[in-house]
Amino acid sequence: MTNIAVSSVITGREDRDAGTEKDVHIGTRGLDLYYGEAHVLKSVSFDMYRSSVTAFIGPSGCGKSSFIRCVNRMNDFIAGARVTGELLVDGDDIYAPGTDVIALRRRVGMVFQKPNPFPMSIYDNIAYGPRLFGVTDKDQLDDIVRRSLEWAALWEEVQDKLGSSGTGLSGGQQQRLCIARAIATEPEILLMDEPTSALDPLSTARIEELIRDLKKDFTVVIVTHNMQQAARISDYTAFFLMGELIEYGKTSKIFTAPDEARTGDYITGRFG
Repeated sequence: MTNIAVSSVITGREDRDAGTEKDVHIGTRGLDLYYGEAHVLKSVSFDMYRSSVTAFIGPSGCGKSSFIRCVNRMNDFIAGARVTGELLVDGDDIYAPGTDVIALRRRVGMVFQKPNPFPMSIYDNIAYGPRLFGVTDKDQLDDIVRRSLEWAALWEEVQDKLGSSGTGLSGGQQQRLCIARAIATEPEILLMDEPTSALDPLSTARIEELIRDLKKDFTVVIVTHNMQQAARISDYTAFFLMGELIEYGKTSKIFTAPDEARTGDYITGRFG
């Protein structure tokens, strides 16, 4: 990939204003993550802004996915995982003693690399989370299912087969179903770990269009190895390398005039 190729993706795109302190939704202050003796994230500090798309880029094993698993505390399930420093959501440290982790995970939805619909109907895939949180009224569940599928741009395609298995959908439809399932509990934040890496180009384009629409209602954080994708859909980009945050800023600047030589080298394919 060349500078020209990357720049052409964002040339002519609206240059979005940088977020301000009052817009900060997720913040880290000296965040360190350890898996046993392995130091996975090293003193990471930056802010992510509300109603925006932030892309995490960097080579495999650099800490991108480990970071987003800190945001909904999924690393709690890994033996020997330990976090120090602060990770703030709306100014509250989610690793502070007494944090309601179940409530946190309701506020922070997640979509994984490979589509993983539950082996149940399309309707029940979406209704699963709301039921878990106590919604039992059928009319309310019907409304949640429809609204979530509309949010995920899937309603028109599946409205007549809500009783069919979610696993019978195409790969791209399954991933949109998983997005609908994630947003059915109305989280504030949507984490996406390489959500298009297993999809064909047409399905990838649909998901990218969806992500651009979702930021109107959610703060979106996406891990991607696709530089063109990061340039197309994100407002901000964070470049990680060997557990360190090397550079973070507006995507238009990161991809055309990065401050760090290592950032430019990675984006232009000199390593990684």
